[in-house]
Amino acid sequence: MNPASERLAITGNQAIAHAVRMARTEVVAAYPITPQTSIVEEIAEFCAAGKMDTRYIQTESEHSSMSACIGASMAGARTFTATSSQGLALMHEMLHWATGARTPIVMGEVNRSLAAPWTILTDQSDSMAQRDTGWMQFYCGSNQEVFDTTILAYKVAEQMLLPAMVVLDAFVLSHCVEGVELLAQEQIDEYLPAYAPKVTLDPNEPHAFGGMMFPDCFMEQRYKIQKSMEQASDLIKVEADNWEQLTGRKLEAIKSYQAEDAEVLTLCLGTAFGAFREAVDQLRAEGIAAGALQMWQYRPFPAQALKDIIPPDAKLAVVDRACSFGQGGPVGSEVKAALGRQASIYGYIGGLGGREIMPSSALSVYRALLDETADPDEINWLEVRQ
Repeated sequence: MNPASERLAITGNQAIAHAVRMARTEVVAAYPITPQTSIVEEIAEFCAAGKMDTRYIQTESEHSSMSACIGASMAGARTFTATSSQGLALMHEMLHWATGARTPIVMGEVNRSLAAPWTILTDQSDSMAQRDTGWMQFYCGSNQEVFDTTILAYKVAEQMLLPAMVVLDAFVLSHCVEGVELLAQEQIDEYLPAYAPKVTLDPNEPHAFGGMMFPDCFMEQRYKIQKSMEQASDLIKVEADNWEQLTGRKLEAIKSYQAEDAEVLTLCLGTAFGAFREAVDQLRAEGIAAGALQMWQYRPFPAQALKDIIPPDAKLAVVDRACSFGQGGPVGSEVKAALGRQASIYGYIGGLGGREIMPSSALSVYRALLDETADPDEINWLEVRQ
């Protein structure tokens, strides 16, 4: 533990609220929705207690929250919002606007299944539905990772002028308590200096924002967004290395567990990684070369990191907690496209609507790879009743 730091027992939602406070965020605009509400409640309490010098805006909807953040960011403020599920879906129009306007907003996104039917429990269908909006997406596996990722997200977003989602599983992280190390404020300030954009909404120095763009330049604007996303992959690694030097904690595009010599592998996003690690331990004890991967950085998609970490000729099951209806698992589809013939890839879907992925569930995936009952050409549904 860093001698200048403080260690607290807090939830994932509290961890992100503390990170927003320590980032000296200047504008927070939000509307409550379970299971993210306690993020903005905690921030509101910090503001009321004088612990944050922040303009807190209680809006009438998530669409308005994102609109307010866009305006504040264009005026030069460091901004934050948080949402889940239907709230994120309601923001959809403005997510595209935030990217096109090059506003480095950071959002806490607590994964919750999309309705209908109605539920408040976790899967990744809400954030996966926004994967083409131009937002960076980071999927956290612990409350410590939530805190660390939020600070890093600001650092990268403000350099690349791209917005970022910090994504955490509902209830498993959002409402469960873990030990989290906070740095001293001076250390955060050194790592994350004040946001200072070159151009802002300023009546004393007028500029035009958000006007119509004609075909002679619209495509170039989109090209620049894509190039910034590509460059962000390198910057994320640089800033993650800087964070590790400061804290001793790693943030990796893809976290690996006993994967170096693995013949059978799984890849997932979020907290399900723990179940797969337990299954790997059991299989290793049986003499089976198993490994597990957790994708922390989903957008920009870490294609090269994936290629570098997959052993040749391995069997890889990609376990999605979302379904792109008519296609299958969104992460699995992209992994297949990235790896080509480097590995045999099997697409799985499981853990929807809050159904737990237990170590026994994870073990069944490995067994199916080993006994060749998994189908590489179809969706493999994990523990579904047919």
